[in-house]
Amino acid sequence: MEKLSQKNAPIYEALQKHKSNRVVPFDVPGHKGGRGTPELTAFLGEDCLKIDVNSMKPLDNLIHPISVIAEAEQLAADAFKAKSAFFMVNGTTSAVQAMIMTACKAGDKIILPRNVHRSAINALVVCGAIPIYVNPGVDRDLGIPLGMSVSDIKNTILKNPEAKAILVNNPTYYGICSNLSEIVNLAHSYNMLVLVDEAHGTHFYFGENMPIAAMSAGADMAAVSMHKTGGSLTQSSILLVSGSISGSYVRQIINLTQTTSGSYLLLSSLDLARKNLVVNGKEIFKKTMDFACYAREEINKIGGYHAFAKDIINGDTIFDFDLTKMSIHTRDIGLAGIEVYDILRDEYGIQIEFGDLGNILAIISAGDRSFEIERLIGALSEIKRLYKKDKAGMLDHEYINPEVVMPPQKAFYSNKEQIPIHASQGKICGEFVMSYPPGIPILAPGERITNEILEYIDYAKAKGCSLTGAQDLKIEKINIVEEN
Repeated sequence: MEKLSQKNAPIYEALQKHKSNRVVPFDVPGHKGGRGTPELTAFLGEDCLKIDVNSMKPLDNLIHPISVIAEAEQLAADAFKAKSAFFMVNGTTSAVQAMIMTACKAGDKIILPRNVHRSAINALVVCGAIPIYVNPGVDRDLGIPLGMSVSDIKNTILKNPEAKAILVNNPTYYGICSNLSEIVNLAHSYNMLVLVDEAHGTHFYFGENMPIAAMSAGADMAAVSMHKTGGSLTQSSILLVSGSISGSYVRQIINLTQTTSGSYLLLSSLDLARKNLVVNGKEIFKKTMDFACYAREEINKIGGYHAFAKDIINGDTIFDFDLTKMSIHTRDIGLAGIEVYDILRDEYGIQIEFGDLGNILAIISAGDRSFEIERLIGALSEIKRLYKKDKAGMLDHEYINPEVVMPPQKAFYSNKEQIPIHASQGKICGEFVMSYPPGIPILAPGERITNEILEYIDYAKAKGCSLTGAQDLKIEKINIVEEN
């Protein structure tokens, strides 16, 4: 195999060659390069449809790569300083699930924070592993869950020395980082793997003056959302593997759930995005950082908002902070984050990433333009002037410590009964309820439904949060575990 450099993009190059060969397609997909779907072709473009092809020998196969996909994955592994890299086309959801299912079998324990993405708890439902939750720190001023305390993790390890792995969110959606290096050292001293949900941390590998990346910290596996801050297409992701984990076994686990029809649009976007990050990453993320720091400074000058950053670092549950994250606390102007989110979109034509009950998150990237940053700052200033009100009676926190009664898999597959949600206090939840984004469950299967949780759900509904996960789309009823 010819030695490739980081300036190569093997999948992209193979697709270009395939196009130039003008091969007559008697295989799927049935749109035949877009000729069978003229409206779709006009919408997406002929070039796009012509590379939406099926796996074939010259283009390799994602489930068993031996040529151009294997080359692209090795280049990605080298770029991220990992032993192996796997291209994922089912999103970072599938990467998180592959990590957990690699580390744990049915009945195995895994230590993790409760403010994980639903994909992690979904993995527990599928594989039957048992969660041992470490409650994250909570900042009552900001109302958000933080990272995990090293001392809390150590105490949990001592109580559960048979646990197979520790899962860490790093960074959180808000940009908060745990003491990842210390957590890795601690876990490895007890022969536990460290799995990192690094969905929001692609830039840690390529920017300067960033929090430590999972592979640099010695983690065993990391799920990286290239599409979030790395520039690839939505739904494309990379799973990184290091240490003693068998890459061939990881591939087998991935193939349990990932499609056998890998999209070459997604695969080529990962290939080109990796090349771009290696070649231009420092410049890209310097520009991102400059935009974010300028916006943060100007928003804090408005008053009433708190665009938080390294000022909240405490050396433990907030060990570091990702300065590219534009997280803004809104409760002091009397508005929930979701209310500001809606006003920005409906009144100002600005779409931010999410709003929760006390904060908003605007994703900043080098793809932004100065006048758009100014437009966001100006809109927030005007929203304060027009909509500010007394904050009395507002909910002051995002995270509720769960009472876990039974494993998620047992609860999810148990006999269930659907009852009015307001009659469910004290019952065991048999499904998920979450606000999306960010997709962190308010309730997960196997957890006790409390009055505090029901009040939180009512409040989130009233403020306009998009609640998902339950069988009843209106979240007026909920599935509970039938009691014997």
